[in-house]
Amino acid sequence: MEESRREFLEALLSTSTPSGFETPGQRVWVEYVSEFADRVETDAYGNAIAVVEGGESTVALAGHGDEIGFIVRDIDDSGFVRLSRIGGSDRTVSKGQHVTVHTSNGPVSGVIGQTAIHLRDRDNDGVDDIAEQHVDIGVSDGEAAEELIERGDPVTFEQRVTDLENGRIAARGLDNRIGIWAAAEGLRRAAEQGPEATVCAVSTVQEEVGLKGAQMVGFDLAPDAAIAVDVTHATDEPGAPPKRDAGVDLGGGPVVSRGSTNHPVVVEATRKAARAADIEVQLEAAGSRTGTDADAFYTARGGIPSLNVGVPNRYMHTPVEVLDLEDLDQTAELLGTVAARAHRHSFEVEL
Repeated sequence: MEESRREFLEALLSTSTPSGFETPGQRVWVEYVSEFADRVETDAYGNAIAVVEGGESTVALAGHGDEIGFIVRDIDDSGFVRLSRIGGSDRTVSKGQHVTVHTSNGPVSGVIGQTAIHLRDRDNDGVDDIAEQHVDIGVSDGEAAEELIERGDPVTFEQRVTDLENGRIAARGLDNRIGIWAAAEGLRRAAEQGPEATVCAVSTVQEEVGLKGAQMVGFDLAPDAAIAVDVTHATDEPGAPPKRDAGVDLGGGPVVSRGSTNHPVVVEATRKAARAADIEVQLEAAGSRTGTDADAFYTARGGIPSLNVGVPNRYMHTPVEVLDLEDLDQTAELLGTVAARAHRHSFEVEL
């Protein structure tokens, strides 16, 4: 990956963006796309849209800029912080982790406490719900804690991006800062090809709490086609249950979804673009829903032809998500190629 593109990815991954608190990450994204977009717009909730002007038809490349996390629910008399979830945070991986409480006065470090193995009741060694877990910020009472933090402050795992072997990385929140990276890069690469269609890259907010940003953007932007890029489960790791095996491998290339949400004409146009660009793609079945922003785009207004393109990801919703950088780069290349060719397609189903 080119150095400047890696720097952009690192900037996104090092910025905390839990749902409802995406502004710092959206600023990073807007600064990057402003270098090549004809214009950049934002709305009241922080959805960001970068536009490269072309013809009358419009294609949108969208990722969501928010990540899962926690929120300060309460502070007890002893100064321990009680939590609620933001999105689908996993209670089985949270204990014993370093966290950051993001306050109006700056970050406050803490840890999610885990009672030592020596002291736990071996007959009752289950995993506490998030609401029963606590953050220890090192203070001695509630008054001292309330001088530092407030109810409603977001909390995230301490950030670390680690390079693994074979061009792979591990980090928290690859879901879905890599999607907005790919959307931005897809727009840049489409712009270099001089697209005849108008191309929009979109960084939505609040996907992890119900696709809220995409619902707003889909109605307002009303593109002729929308491609939502998100992570998808790579089921090639030992812990993946065989009955959930989707045939998606890390390093196998971008994943094109088929079924339900995914408009067959957009699916075929994307597969043709992949062949034209010599990009290997994987296929994934989505019989009922994709679980991504595509599900919100395709029902907006009178229906927007939509598609979910996935980047294979291991260990989703944990602090150690893993992806292959070549998969990510090829996803951006695929998006750019589809967008540059969009004028060649009518996204209507012929009956």
